[in-house]
Amino acid sequence: MGEHEGIIDVWSIETFDAELRGNLDSHGDVIHGYMLTSRRQWLEREASDRTMPYPENPYAGEFLRAKEHITRLMEARTIRAWHYTRMTDEETDALRQDGIYPSTLNNIRSRFAAQVAAGVFSQEIADRLFADSPYQSDQRDSRSNKFWMVSHPIEIENGDVELLLKSWGGEAAYFWQQDPSLQNLLTRIGKPRVLEITVPLVHSRHSYSAAEAVVSTFGRTLGCRPDKHAFDLYTYRPLGPAHILCVHSEGELNFIAMARGYPAGFVNMNLGR
Repeated sequence: MGEHEGIIDVWSIETFDAELRGNLDSHGDVIHGYMLTSRRQWLEREASDRTMPYPENPYAGEFLRAKEHITRLMEARTIRAWHYTRMTDEETDALRQDGIYPSTLNNIRSRFAAQVAAGVFSQEIADRLFADSPYQSDQRDSRSNKFWMVSHPIEIENGDVELLLKSWGGEAAYFWQQDPSLQNLLTRIGKPRVLEITVPLVHSRHSYSAAEAVVSTFGRTLGCRPDKHAFDLYTYRPLGPAHILCVHSEGELNFIAMARGYPAGFVNMNLGR
């Protein structure tokens, strides 16, 4: 099973347990047929004038049922995921001790209050950051009680994670912040970090997305060329300290090598596609 026993990397066939692999093998003909047909149809359409309706894949129904079956298997499994953020050393120490908690208005206020207590910024600035947070808007319900991650590691220079690493406090602090002085302040607090986390999918609502990624990874072993199906996911329950495999911080070798040498065996299958 590799370095992390019982934990699945949705991008690595070597981490799939025997039951999961056996069920994928049993659907191998359908997965292979669907993916090859899908790619052939796409290439034919790209070479055409694209005015004809997209043809139906004859394997589509069986392929969907196979994914639904793999989804049920994934609901009982734990995957490795990644969270990109900027944190102080004190926050990192607390994370290692207490674990992960989904975002709420109260813990956002507590983060701001801790920086006031540490003398990093004033109560006035904390009040302004709190007032400007998206959690004070109609986005509160959609953002609250979730801790977001991504299924595949991402290079630290990637634009998708640039602001998460650049600005302290996450989107709760920087997302709607228009004051240049406060924007600058947030970039001077803490260090960029990548959290490596184990996530029981029973604590999320993303088992289907995990199944899509697993099926895609399996398909590549059959000679197919599917999308890697990277996906965002969240936990709506706290994750204790044992779920934090590592905190990678700016300047460390594995932080620098994220998604291009670390973790071992990871290859970004969509590059150059």
